[in-house]
Amino acid sequence: MRQFSTKLMSAAGVIALVACTGSGADAGAVNSAGSQAGEARSISAAEKQKGAEAHPQLLEEFGGAYTGPQVGYVVGVGQNIAVQSGLGNARSDFTVTLLNSPVNNAFAIPGGYVYLTRQLMALMNDEAEMAGVLGHEVGHVAARHSEKRQKAATRNSILGVLGQIGSQILLGDSSLGRIGQEIFGTGSQLLTLKYSRKQEYEADDLGIRYLASAGYDPQALSSMLYSLAAQSAIDARAAGRDARSAPEWASTHPDPARRVTRAATNASKLTRSGGVRNRDQFLQNLDGILYGDDPKQGVIEGNSFLHRDLKLKFTVPNGFSMQNGARAVSISGSGGQGQFTTGAYNGNMTSYIDTAFKSLAGEGKTIAYGNIERTTVNGLPAAYAMARVDSSNGQVDVTVFAYEFSKSSAFHFATIAPAGSAAVFSPMYQSINRLSANEAAAIRSRKVDVVTVKSGDTISSLSSRMAYSNYQQDRFLVLNRLNANDGLRVGQKVKIITY
Repeated sequence: MRQFSTKLMSAAGVIALVACTGSGADAGAVNSAGSQAGEARSISAAEKQKGAEAHPQLLEEFGGAYTGPQVGYVVGVGQNIAVQSGLGNARSDFTVTLLNSPVNNAFAIPGGYVYLTRQLMALMNDEAEMAGVLGHEVGHVAARHSEKRQKAATRNSILGVLGQIGSQILLGDSSLGRIGQEIFGTGSQLLTLKYSRKQEYEADDLGIRYLASAGYDPQALSSMLYSLAAQSAIDARAAGRDARSAPEWASTHPDPARRVTRAATNASKLTRSGGVRNRDQFLQNLDGILYGDDPKQGVIEGNSFLHRDLKLKFTVPNGFSMQNGARAVSISGSGGQGQFTTGAYNGNMTSYIDTAFKSLAGEGKTIAYGNIERTTVNGLPAAYAMARVDSSNGQVDVTVFAYEFSKSSAFHFATIAPAGSAAVFSPMYQSINRLSANEAAAIRSRKVDVVTVKSGDTISSLSSRMAYSNYQQDRFLVLNRLNANDGLRVGQKVKIITY
């Protein structure tokens, strides 16, 4: 969460602008001529306009553009693979952006806009894997997967928001539908997830085709999917979640192993054999890239969120996980969901809480909340209110719990839980506190360090250098797509995460 962010973007507005990134009308199989039924063959003026309008909002949604030395390299590779789609006649027709996001993600939208997060780049082991991921996303655009997506976007945002809540609440058309769109992060999720399995397979096929036509090894997409599934399992275990849960970039696939195998099989059928991977060049360019959370936006350490510049911290209950975004920290677990964020504050806490509830309800709607209660939490003036709202599957409790950090700045949690279960978040509300100067100074960023294996180096010894207190060897193996019984050779390049 960035310092002093003062507004929540309307996810409904983002969906309207960028729904074209998601699942839609099935495009059909690749025909004998090598093209895909329904495949777009050019970038229209309307698409260029929509893309240009959505681009700055996407940058804001996903942490902004990364500014490290890797940018030029990513742009070049991305434009090269995107042009294989035939959507544009020149590389300059495509705007490729490396995003400053700690989430494993990539996407593309009509208008020639292609995006890759630095976190997903760090998981890759060669240039061909990066090209395969970007080609897959361009494939969604080329296969016109946007049309049905645009029609289903609102329905998906409403019905899919609280899928993790134990009672499986369906929001229907109640006023809580806006809560899902505004506060619980479905705007960004809908941009890049919720493709149908068939559409993902079609995008895989196109990405593989683009790899081959660009001269890369078409097996690269399969190996990248393997790494992604393995990384997702590690992330889930580290957060105390089910290791079988799907990664951000592949959330619609209950069987990622099948997708890996399918991609490998289809790549082997192409007439082109071999192809370049460009591992050394890729690792040389990757070296030094920021990894994990950007301290300027706060960091997640275990169950705690710490913000160096804002000098604040809080802890979520066991069983809950966090995802840090540009404007908010999203919190989710089996007992509820929420976000920690901020808004404009003029010293009036009553007005602040009222505004927060209005933003949850959405334009033209209201949420009838109870009395605003005053309290103090760890020396911070605080206030909270709760509303019980009917949904199609029962009642839910919506809470806004706000804190005054100064006469001009305030922050708040907005949470939702099944009726009668709002207390699950009470420990979190009471955990917020100021960071001391020493605690703030101790927050450090992580980066990818590409090192050369020396005589005597082992997987165990190199893993011990990973800047983590848990799963060091597992993280090292996944990062480098290695197995525990693999041998290392002197002169080999590997990635480790350091401070």
